[in-house]
Amino acid sequence: MIIFRWIGKIISYINNHFKAMLFLLLLFFIFSPFKQDGINQANLATIRLEGEITNIDKILAQIQKATLNTNIKGVLLQVDSPGGALAPSIELSMAIKRLNKLKPVIAYASGSMTSGSYYASIWTKKIIANPGAFIGSIGVLFQAPNIKKLANKLGITEQIITAGDYKQMGTFTREWTPKERAGLKELIDDAYELFITDVSKARGLKKEDAKEFANARVFIAKKAKEKGLIDEVGSLYIAQKEVEKISGVEFPVWQKPSEFDNFIQELKTTISFPVLNFSGYLR
Repeated sequence: MIIFRWIGKIISYINNHFKAMLFLLLLFFIFSPFKQDGINQANLATIRLEGEITNIDKILAQIQKATLNTNIKGVLLQVDSPGGALAPSIELSMAIKRLNKLKPVIAYASGSMTSGSYYASIWTKKIIANPGAFIGSIGVLFQAPNIKKLANKLGITEQIITAGDYKQMGTFTREWTPKERAGLKELIDDAYELFITDVSKARGLKKEDAKEFANARVFIAKKAKEKGLIDEVGSLYIAQKEVEKISGVEFPVWQKPSEFDNFIQELKTTISFPVLNFSGYLR
């Protein structure tokens, strides 16, 4: 009778804590230190640049990880991004440039490689694009709404104390003054000059021909190749084979994302959030 009583308690415990036990079991399988893809360690890695370029902490960490991992001999930068903020785009560009000096990086445009994401890709060994990919949009944009009429209707006024002629430059509470507009134009022109200078250097293009390749126009992959913005039109498979070839590994083993990373990626593809941003953008 004592044995049956203990069996009953065990069954009762399992029933009462089934969800918790299942959750712990799931965590064990996801983060298990004993799980291996095989005896061979990965020697090639893929870094994905997707969505708007704003917060780049995660991708910078991936670049740093690939840089420090001596087993990784080559990297594929897979890009599908419309661009984003100027400073983060340049930060990515410089980080990829440093990585490419240590181990070869091939960029692959799987969807959009435009504006800031194109800037981020220019210092790779080679740029390959899907035949349907959009490339270019080499330009700089600054925009802000003017809500003065709406504020007047609502009876809203503002009180401001400033020091400096340009402190309210870019405000959305009124029309910009000619002086403010000129200041903004100078700022955008300086950013554009920086953009086309780096593209020209990285791609071996003539800066004086910038109107041909850097007038903010978007090109389909074939025409982007004709303009010198990319090196080859092809598939992801071709891009991967190029990384394997240029890295010189005898037995290529690609680094695979963890189950947790796959789970997060699934969430990102099913849940999207609208983004409103009124800062200077590379678009």
